[in-house]
Parts: sequence; structure tokens; C-alpha cells
Amino acid sequence: MSLKVHHLNCGTMCPACERLVSGHGSWSRPGKLVCHCLLLETPDCLVLVDTGMGLQDIAEPRRRLGLTYPPLFKPLLALEETAIQQIRALGLDPRDVRHIITTHLDLDHAGGLSDFPWAQVHVLEPELKQIQQPGLREHLRFRLPQFKHRPNWVVHPERGESWFGLDSIQAIAELRDQVLLVPLIGHTKGHTGVAVNTDSGWLLHCGDAYYHHSELTASPNTPGFLKFFEVLIQAKPAARIANIKRLRQLAANHSGEIELFCAHDPVELARYHRPQ
Repeated sequence: MSLKVHHLNCGTMCPACERLVSGHGSWSRPGKLVCHCLLLETPDCLVLVDTGMGLQDIAEPRRRLGLTYPPLFKPLLALEETAIQQIRALGLDPRDVRHIITTHLDLDHAGGLSDFPWAQVHVLEPELKQIQQPGLREHLRFRLPQFKHRPNWVVHPERGESWFGLDSIQAIAELRDQVLLVPLIGHTKGHTGVAVNTDSGWLLHCGDAYYHHSELTASPNTPGFLKFFEVLIQAKPAARIANIKRLRQLAANHSGEIELFCAHDPVELARYHRPQ
């Protein structure tokens, strides 16, 4: 079964000066982060990997995004960047989105879930537990109003079969081994990557397992703001560090077979999408 892959930016953010975000440029110029999502066209349906910001986030940013996130990250909150609008712009029907796979449930990854209330939403079991049984840390981190529509959750275990030495779970039965969950715990308790088997090889969406493309190299040079935030928000530090090492090895040993990218690096998104 052939898959057509669209790389979407579903949320531009300008969180701090460019030097702190990208490691270069003027102190006064705004930096840029993106919400790199995937839209998969199959012969039978559409599949989203993450959703970025949604229509309701734009309409009600204070209720949906809270008081801290908007001034800190300065999201653009543009209607044309929402997944549902981009699907329409491609001439596709949003009602054909039957599956959504979330790398995790932070607000900049799950805001668009409410735009597709009919879709099955695939999530790892420990990730869903964070919003169903939230402690103080989870109440502060996750935006529970984004889930008021009661998503149609499909819960997956944390472990499965082996994929290039990593655990993997078949997420969608009808797609068999073409779309896999690859648990990358650490950023959150149920964080996962998503592997997509294309005609030209595997893509691995690493979510927020890392923030900057240099982290996959032998000499990482992560900008200060991103490095600080990466550590600040991690849920399981040892697991996060172990998984970034595994991803670094994967990138080094299988560069001809797998393309890796994270959710927020505009350099990585530029490989697949050039802004107009």
C-alpha cells in the first residue's frame, strides 16, 4: 500500500530572540519554532501525526492555552496553519481523517484534536494516564480544556516488537507495518515517535525527543534556550537521555534507510517544505 506524505507546519512560534533559539543572528530579531506534523494519504483514509494548534486554540487562546504559554512562546495562531485548513487547501476532505497519532499530549501537539472529534486518537497508555489522572505537575503542564470534547482514544501498550533495535507497536491495523509507534519516553511519561514506511525509506517523527538537528550529530550544539527548556520540562530525565543516544546511533548507523526529524526544528522541516 502506497502512502503519500505531506509535511505540515501547524503552529509557528517565536519564543525568544533568534540567538537563543537558533544559535545565531541578532539579539533583536525574533526566532522561530514550528509544529512539524504529518498528513498521510492512504487509499482509504487520511492519517495525522500530531495536530499542532487547532481552531479553538485560536478562538479562545486564554482558555485553551493558559496564561503562560502565549506570552512566552508567542504562537502566531493563524487559521491557515491549522491542520484542518491545510487539509482543505490541499483539496482533501477533513472528514476523511480517521486516525490521529499523537507523539504526546502537550498543548502545541494536541490542540487540533477537537477539530476532528470523529477520528480515532492513538496514544500510549502512560501518556493518556497523565491527563485522566493528573497530579499537580500534570495539571500545570497539560491543557485539559483541549480534551473536553472527549477524544476517541485508542490506547496502546508501551512495548512491542523490535524496529531497528527499538520497541515498536503497530498503531493502525489496516496499515499493518507501514505506521508504527516507537516509544521514546522521557519528554513526557508516554512520549512516542512515529515511524512511517514510504516508497523511499522510513521517516521517523521523533516528536519532542530532541529540539535541534545538531542533537543527532556526534557534536551537539543545541542553542541555550532550547537546551534549558528541554531539561526543564522533561518528565523522566534518564529515559530522555538514553533515548536521544539511541536516536543518535540510529541516525549514524541507518542514515540511508531512515530520515529522522523532530517537531519544532524549522531546519528539518525545510527539507520537505519551503515556505511561500
